[in-house]
Order: sequence, then structure tokens, then C-alpha cells
Amino acid sequence: MTTIRLAIVDDEALFRSGMKLLFDFVENVEVVLEASNGEDLLQQLRALEDLPDVLLMDMKMPVLNGIETAKIMAVEFPQVKIIILSTYFSKAFVTNMLELGAASYLAKNSKPELVELTIKEVAEKGFYYSDEIQGIIRESMMDKKRQAKASFEIQLTAREQEILQLICEQHTNAEIAKKLYISSRTVDGHRNNLLQKLNCKNTAGLVALAVQKQLVQIDASQFWS
Repeated sequence: MTTIRLAIVDDEALFRSGMKLLFDFVENVEVVLEASNGEDLLQQLRALEDLPDVLLMDMKMPVLNGIETAKIMAVEFPQVKIIILSTYFSKAFVTNMLELGAASYLAKNSKPELVELTIKEVAEKGFYYSDEIQGIIRESMMDKKRQAKASFEIQLTAREQEILQLICEQHTNAEIAKKLYISSRTVDGHRNNLLQKLNCKNTAGLVALAVQKQLVQIDASQFWS
């Protein structure tokens, strides 16, 4: 497995040091950047040639907080996958950050094993939802269903529908290519077309929208298990 390049952004120096020490003992994860706030992060990223793969970021920070940083990251560095690690864990905060393109959301009191798993899943598949996050997404979906349904029509080709289904089943590009007897580059092309058609910033947003709008056929009990 390729080493995952990780960035940690938090205004508490002691917390950053503790997280860095933790990942010194995690295989295939290397901390390549530390920042004390969003502005510090952006300045460092703009000076780098090799960007981190995954960003572990707090919500509440001075100068530039996690929300505003995520908005800028989506424009300047969309390839960097964001995991929010925060003490703020309300439904509003979680759904807002996922809608802004965060690949996952963790509570700061999460077990180290969950943090490690989330980082590796996000690096490989582009998103990861823990049981708690899945529950929040379900609640949010139910809330929206109670509201008046806005019309939503989108025309997908048969191949796009097929690939969207497999993406939502958490298959990687390589796995999809093997199943459909096409190249990984072709899969990536279809994925990019889906992102444009559905107006999504990344795979995490694509999956969330596809499930919310019922664009895929997934057994709910299996999907949320």
C-alpha cells in the first residue's frame, strides 16, 4: 500500500503533537504537514509541490476556521481529501461540512483505531462514514423527505448509472474497471462526468446525493451496516 501523506490542522499544539506521535506508529501513514489554523494551512499548501493526500482538520480555529478553510480548499486544492475532527458533533455541523465536500467527520474523542481506519478508507475510496455519521445522514434524509420534494431530474447514460451504483457500493476504480471490463482511466472519466452532471465537488458528495435522491438501488440495511 502506498504511504498516505497526512496533514494535521488544529490550533492546539499539544493536540497536534499527540496526533503526530500516534501516527508515528501507524503503518503507511506519514504526517507531512502541521498547521495551527486555516490560513497557516493554505500558505503552506501554496508553497508545496507535493500535496498531502488527506487533511485532518479541526472546526473551530482562530484566523480562519474549518468551514471557511473547506470552502477555499474546494476551489484551490480539491484533490486533498478533508476529514473533520472536532468537538462539535451536532447534525447541523456534520451535514454542513459534508455538503461542503468533507470526506468524513469524526468526534475528537474517537478511538485511535477509528481515526486510522477513516484516514485509510478516505485515502483509498474518497469517503468514509462511521456508524454515527451514517445515523446523522439518515436523519437528515428523513428530514428532507418530510419537506416538500423539489423536482429533480437528471439524465444518466446506462454506463454512468452502472458506475454510480458501484461507486455507492464503495468499489474502487480498479474494482469497477475489472467488473465492467473497462480501463481504470475510462472509469475515472465516467466518474468525472458524474461529478459534473450532478454538480458535486468530490466522490463523498456524489455518494451522498445519489443516495439522497435515490439515483441508485441500495438495500438500506446493507448500505448502513
